[in-house]
Amino acid sequence: MNRRSRTDLRAAFADIIEGRVVKRSRHDLTWQSEDATLLFLDALREHGYLPTRVADVPVEPGERVPAFTLLDSTAYFGWIFWEKFSDRKARKLFGSVVRNRKGDWAIQISPQNPTTVYANLSLTGPMDIERPSGV
Repeated sequence: MNRRSRTDLRAAFADIIEGRVVKRSRHDLTWQSEDATLLFLDALREHGYLPTRVADVPVEPGERVPAFTLLDSTAYFGWIFWEKFSDRKARKLFGSVVRNRKGDWAIQISPQNPTTVYANLSLTGPMDIERPSGV
């Protein structure tokens, strides 16, 4: 990959990570048949997204933390938050913004799952725990 391509990819990855110009969703990290995952991981770190596990993310009910997870050479954006089922039952999870046919999060990662997620704790914000589908 030449220097120009790397510069262009860094700019594109910044747009994906910030979510202002490009909708954060599912993003293929291949460019001209090359896997650019390592470049994306560098961009995540530069934007404050650090590797962790869902279990290790300090998030309270009513809050959400932006995060990415990687499967093969695809990045999925989502949130780490608490899904409320009743006043007594809730679960913490990473839920991708990409949905499956049933309308559920296509990628769900529980605290028991050792999968690495890249979360930015400095961007923790409020959410409506009564409506996690709006996450």
